[in-house]
Amino acid sequence: MSDSSPLPPVRLTDEAELARAALSTPLLSRAARLARWAGPDTRVDAGGGLVEEQLPAAAEVLGITGDDAAAYASEAWRIAVDTGLVEVTDEETGTVAAGEDLALLTGGSPHDVLGIWLGALEAVLADASVPDLDDLVDAMDLQNGGGEIDFSQLDWDPEAEAEFLDGVLGNLYLLSVSEDGPGEGPVPLPALAASMIVPGDMGEPSNDMLEQVSDAMMRLDDQFRLLEPVGLVEYQPVDEALMAEADDTDPAAAEPAGPVDDTDVSRYGMVRLTPLGLYGLRARLLEAGFEAPAVGDLADKGADALLDGTAAYGPRAVRAETEQWLSRREPLTAARELLAAARGSDPGAPLRRLRCQEALSLVGRAAEPALREVLGDAELGGLARVWLTEHGAADVPAPSEAMIFWLTIDTVAAQLAAEGNSEELQALVEGLAAQHDGFFTAAWRVEHPATADVLEAMGRLHPDKRVAKEARKAAFKARSAHGG
Repeated sequence: MSDSSPLPPVRLTDEAELARAALSTPLLSRAARLARWAGPDTRVDAGGGLVEEQLPAAAEVLGITGDDAAAYASEAWRIAVDTGLVEVTDEETGTVAAGEDLALLTGGSPHDVLGIWLGALEAVLADASVPDLDDLVDAMDLQNGGGEIDFSQLDWDPEAEAEFLDGVLGNLYLLSVSEDGPGEGPVPLPALAASMIVPGDMGEPSNDMLEQVSDAMMRLDDQFRLLEPVGLVEYQPVDEALMAEADDTDPAAAEPAGPVDDTDVSRYGMVRLTPLGLYGLRARLLEAGFEAPAVGDLADKGADALLDGTAAYGPRAVRAETEQWLSRREPLTAARELLAAARGSDPGAPLRRLRCQEALSLVGRAAEPALREVLGDAELGGLARVWLTEHGAADVPAPSEAMIFWLTIDTVAAQLAAEGNSEELQALVEGLAAQHDGFFTAAWRVEHPATADVLEAMGRLHPDKRVAKEARKAAFKARSAHGG
């Protein structure tokens, strides 16, 4: 994922609701409970972890039982230390006290709470990039007495592992916020693993690549199990029967417990970002230098920022952002601001006018006076006539032929900027050429900065070779006439 272009805007949940979700996550809530439990008799080791003798008491405070109780308690304590809920007051004696941030969980703002949660998320992400502890111990190179990790034996590159997980989470974020993605629905784990390994332009992946995807799935299965308790994701793990089938070392376990459906993709793991997860990943992307907008970012800015800022947004995001912007303004004032910002002859102006037209469709009849004020404007007069006619206004003056052609060129230029060579634009081009026999004869004379580019695009998009040739000839004339 490149940081050179903005990501699609994300719709974030209200911070107060996100803060409540953060406080209720298993990991942060456990860490908070242990921070409040800690007292003068609590002791930690040199790394700040609870000494082993106190783990059973910590697990009891958390209400955790079973073989993994001590491990869960240890993990929660470490999160409490890493997030500042607990502070080590004396490293020699191993004593602790409540950290300054503990009070923020109940007395701070939602933003304060989310800041603490982000600290917990970073700690868990660091853990998720580390291999199994047993493997790590086996890889310790103790022969030289240094206790250093032999990474070559472990076949683990810490930086590469962290980058891989960051890339997976980045792709999951992109899928979640894209208009053609699953939205709030889950993403199959194989698709997520393949997004990091299989090139997008590859047809049938090789067996070696499929094996890499399978290995990546197993790594991600472990990692998402770790990331679920901090509230980043909701995760349906890989079916245990599949795990058994893949375990060649245990033939007895290869027999599934019951009938299985090989076509059920959910058996291979399903993951979705929670609203809290969207917030957390966006914060990390912004920290890493990505442009990751959120719906509502432009609500307090001027109309020029709205029209330019939504240029690359999809239709649903444009509408959501525009609705928020309009909700903070009086309709007639908003309409006048939008029309003023839509003027211009720069390359971005046609798309600004399209966004303006879309915004005005949400204002309603209250915008009529503003539209009538620009009927004589060379750039906005055609747009105004269309709006007034669509809204059933009376006494709308008929446009001149020159205005009709100018508006046509402007509309196609805007569609090109918004959609590129889409099927919808091709249909528009075919319709224009069919409706007017002399379209290209008249169109090349239109005094619009995008005339030549639009005619070239029409020549590229029209399926009829004769019509396409007419369009290219008209584009050549336009460039010659306008000095392009």
